[in-house]
Amino acid sequence: MTTSRRPYSSQLRDEQARNTRRRILDAARELLLANGYTATTIEQIAATAAVSVQTVYNAVGNKAVIAGAVYDATLVGHDHPVVITERPTFREVLAERSARRCLARYAQFGREHAERVAPLLVSFVAEAGNADLRTLVERIEQQRAEGASAVAHHIAARFGLSPDRTVDEAADILWTLTAPETTNRLVRQRGWTWDRYESWLADTMCHSLLARKRQALPRVANGSSSDRRV
Repeated sequence: MTTSRRPYSSQLRDEQARNTRRRILDAARELLLANGYTATTIEQIAATAAVSVQTVYNAVGNKAVIAGAVYDATLVGHDHPVVITERPTFREVLAERSARRCLARYAQFGREHAERVAPLLVSFVAEAGNADLRTLVERIEQQRAEGASAVAHHIAARFGLSPDRTVDEAADILWTLTAPETTNRLVRQRGWTWDRYESWLADTMCHSLLARKRQALPRVANGSSSDRRV
């Protein structure tokens, strides 16, 4: 009599593997934020996650791979990289029906991301002299640049930019305004609330990219001021 394999055994192993990987990434995030990339070791990650060093390598990889996985998991809730322009929340930005609403939604998008990853990314940037970490930071910055460029091109094509602003300049401005260093300075160093930061970000984006409405000159009852005698 043959004994069939229990159908849930493979699922159970997969779930255990996911839980182990999740524990490792949680431990790594805690250590990276507390100690920085250079000072964090695989041995510390293994001890904090209550697994062996070999399990860390088998479940995730080396320290550079772990840092990338921690960033992705912190940003989007899982550690599988997702192109920024393909994220549902980013598509919501492009679906807005006015330039100001589009930029306001992009500011909200930037705030939501910053709340999750700004402290981690700032720490990565500070230690980007490390070759492996520099590669990760360059990948992240390239993604941010692609997102900013997509919004700038969308605004230009659908609504129009200020006459004195090129699309490339608009993309550079958006990329700079949403930089983690800017968020860190205003929110964490200067004590701004997240709501104040988001409002400032939206206003500054609109002011920098969009044409301003011309204000009518004040009317003078008895002719212009130049007609009056002193």
